[in-house]
Amino acid sequence: MSMSSVRLITLSVLLGATALAHAEDKIVLQTTWVAQAEQGGYYQAVAAGIYKKYGLDVDVRAGGPQLNNMTLLLANRADVIVSYDLQVLKGIEQHFPLKAIAAPFQFDPQGILTHANVNSLNDLKGKTVLVSASGQASWWPWLKNQYHLEDSQVRPYTFNMQPFLADGNTAQQAYATSEVQQAKAAQPDSKFWLFAEHGYPAYGGILVTRNTLLAEKPDVMKRFVEASMEGWKAYLADPTLGNQLIKKENPQMTDAVLAFGVAQMKTLRLIDGGDAANKGLGVMTDKRWQATRDFMVNAGLLDKATDYKAAYTTQFYPQAAM
Repeated sequence: MSMSSVRLITLSVLLGATALAHAEDKIVLQTTWVAQAEQGGYYQAVAAGIYKKYGLDVDVRAGGPQLNNMTLLLANRADVIVSYDLQVLKGIEQHFPLKAIAAPFQFDPQGILTHANVNSLNDLKGKTVLVSASGQASWWPWLKNQYHLEDSQVRPYTFNMQPFLADGNTAQQAYATSEVQQAKAAQPDSKFWLFAEHGYPAYGGILVTRNTLLAEKPDVMKRFVEASMEGWKAYLADPTLGNQLIKKENPQMTDAVLAFGVAQMKTLRLIDGGDAANKGLGVMTDKRWQATRDFMVNAGLLDKATDYKAAYTTQFYPQAAM
C-alpha cells in the first residue's frame, strides 16, 4: 500500500470520527396544541440554536384535539411529551412506564372568566359555569369542593365564547394566555381568576418521557431539560426568534396574540415563579406533587394506593430537595 493511500485512509477515519463526535441526539417533542406562546421556550431553543449547542436535534411537533400525547409516547412515536401532572398520576395508577422530568410551567394557566358582577369565586354560586370534558375531570372537582358549587351549574364548554359574552350570569373556563385576550377585547370589564392564585396545586405543562429513555439515555435527557429551560429563559427575555418560528409553523398566529401570551406568562410568573424563583426553571418538588395527589384522592380522581413518587424524578434538579 502506498503512503498516499495510508494518508487517505487515515484522513477518512479521522473525518468519520469527527462526524460521530458531532452527531446530534435526536428527540421528538410532542406538544399539547398548535404552535403558540405556551410552547415558546421550545421553539426558541430550536430557533436560537440552543438545542444544537447541547448536541441535540429536537423535532418540536404541534399537538391538537385529535392527538393523544400519552399514546404517542407509549407507542414510541414521541420521546418527550408536554402533559399535565394529573394525567401522569392517572398513568401511574394504570402502571404506565413514564415519568415527569421537568415542570416549565410552575402554575397551571387555567382559570375562569367572569363578568364584572363577580367579586370573588364565592360569587359563582347559582351561576352557569361552562366547563369542558377535560375540565370536569381535573380542576372542576377542586373548584366545586373549594367553593361549594353544584354539578347542576355545569354546561359544556365548546371553545366558543359567545355563550359567555351573551349572558351576564355565565362564567367560563379560560387559559390566562389565550381566551382572556378575546374576552377583554369584547368586554373590557370582564374578570379572570387564575386558579393557582387560589390554591389549585397542579403544575401547568410538564415534560414527560418513558422510563426506558431515562434509564438508557440519562445524559440525553439531562441535556434536553437544561436546553429547554435555557430556551424558556431566552424566550421570556426576548421572544423574537421563537415567535418567528411559531408563526412559520402556525400561519394563523398573530403578533398580538403572541405578545399577550408572553405578557401574561411574565405578569403571572407562570414560568419563573413559585419554586423556580430560587431553585431554577423547571424544578419540581415532592411537596407540590403530594399536594396534587392529595387533591385528586380527595376528589375521587385517583386511587389512594397510587405511588405518586413514581410519577416524577428530580434527578436533574438536586436543589429540589433543599
